[in-house]
Amino acid sequence: MNVLFLTKYPIEGASSRYRVYQYLPYLDAAGIAYRVQPFMATGMYRAVNRRGGAPLKALHTAWATVRRVAAALSAGSYDLVFLQRECLPFGAPWLERALHRRGVPLIFDYDDALFLFKPNPHTPLADAFKRPHRLLEIFRLADCVLAGNEWLRARAGEHCADARTFHVAEDLQRHTPRTTPRDRSSVVLGWLGSPSTEKYLDLIREPLRALSRKHAGLRLRIVGGGRFADAQIAVEHVPWDLDTELAQLHDFDIGLMPLPLEEWSLGKSGGKARTYMAMGLPAVCTGIGFNCELIRDGETGFLVRESQDWHQVLERLIESPGLRKRVGTAARQAVEERFSLQQQGPRFVEILREVAARGRSH
Repeated sequence: MNVLFLTKYPIEGASSRYRVYQYLPYLDAAGIAYRVQPFMATGMYRAVNRRGGAPLKALHTAWATVRRVAAALSAGSYDLVFLQRECLPFGAPWLERALHRRGVPLIFDYDDALFLFKPNPHTPLADAFKRPHRLLEIFRLADCVLAGNEWLRARAGEHCADARTFHVAEDLQRHTPRTTPRDRSSVVLGWLGSPSTEKYLDLIREPLRALSRKHAGLRLRIVGGGRFADAQIAVEHVPWDLDTELAQLHDFDIGLMPLPLEEWSLGKSGGKARTYMAMGLPAVCTGIGFNCELIRDGETGFLVRESQDWHQVLERLIESPGLRKRVGTAARQAVEERFSLQQQGPRFVEILREVAARGRSH
């Protein structure tokens, strides 16, 4: 069996890393051959996450499109095509139609509400060519859709007969809680993400200011952002790097996941929160969508919606190391029970084999 993976990002991109790359060792163990072709090479991924540089981004996009078309044209030599997000980030799904005509079974995987328009401040030119409703046609072209949560599955299920929920998983052998005590008394509020989602920290700016005034030494560490700033908050920016990610997470005391109260957030699959939980950290998250399924409020994390709730919950955690420890331990156990890579890996292999074996469904 030979599988062609068409991912959106290189391994540095969280969605591709969590939805494809971390499963590759399971394919190796099962004797399944594969090729991974990311739309964005590492250089392009870094470029699109920086402001400005439109000509360079356009050049990257043109070259990436050529590479993606060439990869898609080779699909006929594979037993299965696994498409992680769309073939191209713009325009009609003509390349997905071409894949469909080649007669190779197609799995479409997505973990965001891609059928809704969400502008990206870093790629305004690309936004002009986005066609979010093309997702509905891609659902119909796919033989199987894997969705990051039940809400996404239900939307895909309106157009694809085989739509399944396949939760994001955490590698519990890699993501392990800190075992040594911290030699400091200050508390670190941590946020892990990318420049495109860092803006959500603005939603909790006022609670963070109030807490900073009351608690001397309180710090906000942002890993993977780079732009959030506030004179009233001790902000530390750290570039995200796969090799240093664990060390940064080990230095968090509390994990933050603010989201806007809008339909787009219903498509989120709890990635940040689940990572915090796997690390044995208490996660404080906006109570919307899948977060409400992932977290048992007050037991394995905290769900909040209003500004005053953010302030109240964070203050309790800042003032109580015991509460942080208790909730973090329960959070880790919850991930072990439901969202571990060690459980999901074999299931991923089974799905690939099943869809490839039954062939085209339409």
